[in-house]
Amino acid sequence: MRIGELSTRTGVSPRSLRYYEEQGLLTSSRSDTGQRHYSAAAVQRVSLIRQLFDAGMSSRVIATVLPCVDVPGDLGVAEETFTAMMRERDRIDADIAHLIETRDALDVLIRANSRHRAELSTSPESAARLD
Repeated sequence: MRIGELSTRTGVSPRSLRYYEEQGLLTSSRSDTGQRHYSAAAVQRVSLIRQLFDAGMSSRVIATVLPCVDVPGDLGVAEETFTAMMRERDRIDADIAHLIETRDALDVLIRANSRHRAELSTSPESAARLD
């Protein structure tokens, strides 16, 4: 299938598909006129690539993980992939911890602001402004 059909079937833009090729995540053959042609398996491959991107992985990490799909019986590839996935999981855990810290700091500010607003609404100055 040509790039337009793969794009339609996967919901991924032709530009993204070309990017996947540039990064070594997807392959195609070329016609005599230079048009890209993809196998039927490319639909599943693009779906997997999208899932990995949606999980927050970079194209570099995805390129490390995909060989495990391509060569499932190779222990060296499986070990390298495992290491990459563990690194990525650790990165995600660190991101989550940072987000929790940021949320907690925001909660402190929200409580302080709520107290301040309550004080302002009961002060004589605010009552005079309402008259």
